[in-house]
Amino acid sequence: MIELCALASGSNGNCYYIGNRHEAVLIDAGISAKRIISRMHQKNLDPAKIIAVFISHEHSDHTSGTRVLSKKLKIPFYLTAKTYAAMYSAHRPDAPRFFVPGARVNAGSFIIHTFPKNHDAVEPCSFRIEYSGIHTGVFTDIGSFSEQVVLHLNKCHAVFLETNYDERMLQEGTYPWPLKKRIASEQGHLSNDQAFELLASHSGCQLKTVFLSHLSAENNTPDVAMSRFMDIAERFRIHFTSRTAPSEVVILS
Repeated sequence: MIELCALASGSNGNCYYIGNRHEAVLIDAGISAKRIISRMHQKNLDPAKIIAVFISHEHSDHTSGTRVLSKKLKIPFYLTAKTYAAMYSAHRPDAPRFFVPGARVNAGSFIIHTFPKNHDAVEPCSFRIEYSGIHTGVFTDIGSFSEQVVLHLNKCHAVFLETNYDERMLQEGTYPWPLKKRIASEQGHLSNDQAFELLASHSGCQLKTVFLSHLSAENNTPDVAMSRFMDIAERFRIHFTSRTAPSEVVILS
């Protein structure tokens, strides 16, 4: 049995929970430790089960809660040495453990497969979390999907997949042109169309659970994102994440 929940997902903070009956890991801690713990309690998830936190890259919406959470929980935080060096000093965790992108990390009963991704950070990584034959991907903050993303997605039973923006809404919106260019670049974020192509063409037959994640508040909506996936919606159980509240808890067995 495995429980999945997006405690926060968006440009104002990201934190993803993957747990079993006795242990759990978090991917990113981009909201305050207080809010992480509060949102876990809202969903009857036990913070005492957390044995490790993995940080994908140094941007504040993925790291702002790390220092306080590390002091409170006294557990290891896994990240690359370059990510640690690039973080704000006020965000650096007390007990960093460094990995090299591509490494496999054992954390309790979980195996975390790390791999590099395309994003405008010093050494950004994505993660596939393996437990008892169940594989969960956390694939957000990806400007374009690489061979590594395809390889790891093909093994997943569930995925938190970035669907950041609708291309028309981005182009017609109020963002300044340099920001629009950055978001749509190969080092920026995945659009609804790109995420659709990735799922439609490269997911394995075992993938059934998809969390549409990291939706922009200005350049996307749940309805717009969902409308893009209607053609393949019968293949997946599609769930939404939120910038302001935890998602539903999904249980896989």
